[in-house]
Amino acid sequence: MLLGNKIKELRDKHDVLQRQLAAYLEIDTPMFSKIERGDRRAKRSQVVLLAKYFHVDEKEMLTLWLADKVLDALEGEDELKLTAIETAKDELMDVNR
Repeated sequence: MLLGNKIKELRDKHDVLQRQLAAYLEIDTPMFSKIERGDRRAKRSQVVLLAKYFHVDEKEMLTLWLADKVLDALEGEDELKLTAIETAKDELMDVNR
């Protein structure tokens, strides 16, 4: 729910209503509310639009979006999740060399 928290923070800071952002994203307000609460995943294109709307770093917003996806994939894997993250990190480091 990292992205949802960031969206809520930005929305509060800029005094923007959920329905305004929902209209901007061309979705209904209940769907936007679910995205903000973390009950539904935003599309990548929606994350980009939100970054533009709030004039914030697109990479930061996409990083939060990806981090939420990783956390969802690891949910319930308490014993293995840290090892899995380290293994994935090692693989990414090898690819970037």
